[in-house]
Amino acid sequence: MLIGKHLIAGQWLAGNSTFTNEPVSGTPDSFSTGTPELVDMAAKAAEEAFWTYGYSSRAERAVFLRAIAEEIDALGDEITAIGTKETGLPEARLIGERGRTVGQLRLFADHIEKGEYLDLRHDEALPNREPLPRPDLRLMQRPVGPVGVFGASNFPLAFSTAGGDTASALAAGCPVVVKGHSAHPGVSDLVAQAIDKAIKLCGVQPGTFSQIQGGDRAVGQAVVQHPLIRAVGFTGSLGGGRALYDLCAARPEPIPFFGELGSVNPMFILPSALTVRGKQIAEGWAGSLTMGAGQFCTNPGIAVVMEGEDGEAFAEAAKDALSAVAEQVMLTDGIASAYYQGRDRVAATKGVRDVLTTSCDQRKATPYLFATSGKEWLSNHELGDEVFGPLGLIVTVKDLEEMRAVANSLVGQLTCTLHQNDDDSEIAQSLLPILERKAGRILSNGFPTGVEVCDAMVHGGPYPASTNFGATSVGTMAIRRFLRPVCYQNFPTDLLPTDLQ
Repeated sequence: MLIGKHLIAGQWLAGNSTFTNEPVSGTPDSFSTGTPELVDMAAKAAEEAFWTYGYSSRAERAVFLRAIAEEIDALGDEITAIGTKETGLPEARLIGERGRTVGQLRLFADHIEKGEYLDLRHDEALPNREPLPRPDLRLMQRPVGPVGVFGASNFPLAFSTAGGDTASALAAGCPVVVKGHSAHPGVSDLVAQAIDKAIKLCGVQPGTFSQIQGGDRAVGQAVVQHPLIRAVGFTGSLGGGRALYDLCAARPEPIPFFGELGSVNPMFILPSALTVRGKQIAEGWAGSLTMGAGQFCTNPGIAVVMEGEDGEAFAEAAKDALSAVAEQVMLTDGIASAYYQGRDRVAATKGVRDVLTTSCDQRKATPYLFATSGKEWLSNHELGDEVFGPLGLIVTVKDLEEMRAVANSLVGQLTCTLHQNDDDSEIAQSLLPILERKAGRILSNGFPTGVEVCDAMVHGGPYPASTNFGATSVGTMAIRRFLRPVCYQNFPTDLLPTDLQ
């Protein structure tokens, strides 16, 4: 059952006002509204918890992460029910997302038990070295302290209360203060209950996790500006993320802001692949473009093709495939409204023509497809702005030189894709060095939706895809965001951290 309050260091607290969720159907649920005062309480509790949790063993933290996973699974049916009510996402999607969420908790537990992430290093003393002796030097990664996490609108489980940012911070040894997303407060409530139960079962200091629901911008600002918060994880819009990033940088003591801000994830369809597999690629693109109503940060919104009959056939095949896609419910009324505005902006841009127009109704989205030339793309940078939803833009270039120019014009992306046949290898080789500088993940003959949680995954990229191009918000390397290296010089063995002894 929903509690409807904030979880602050083991206590469920109510504020002075309430808000309701926006269910697709049924009666709205009421939740206590967050305040900066609650953020202050949570941050202070997190700092107090760090003196124990930050110095807990890897084995203890692994047990805790697995316990959270078990407790989330125990509430699985309830989470699915409230999730479908709040977001309109189908049951299968929410069950799969829960599997990903508990899977990454267990993966992170396994990963920290191995200890490799600590990057242990030891340079032994050289007392007789000339002209100067060398001291004994040992290095390891240590947790940074309390971490602020912002829940994402489009992933009520995998990027929210117990999602990747929270899981990686807890794995690193950092207490967490979550700002829950108002798009799915019911899901956040139940997941917080699961974490609270795991804390009690494992004997973890209760300040290790807190969650504040709802609230206006002042609550989010309080999280990133609180002097006890040492880093922030965020998944969301470019505008909101950039505003929080600037606040982090403007603090008297700036802190890292790990923001994943989305991208258009362009696909480059090379000539031979376009000729031989154009229809197949177009159909695959339509499926990826409309998956989850296009509400994925890896939604491939741009397809770059050579002009000519093959390019026209690709556009026609994409149109046919998209025409068969039924309307889908979007996560919130606000997201739906922003999608319509983005559609209108693209449609009104000089040099853009309609390929497929449909009709949307309130919170329901249908796909749109537009086309433009490489010349128009290069002269209008707004065409590269993300439209969060099932909208695609085909960019037709006249030759390889213009295709490279389009690639060079890109801002930072989460992904870029090359669709290629063997005959396209030379062209692919000429594009690859450009795309390596533009994206955190480069695909060959695939579609970027569906981000694997594993050791080698990179979900990040140059700005504005993310605010820190050296980090990832998915996969085991995400833990490294909330660690910093510490060197111990000439330390007695018994004073060293256990992992260095």
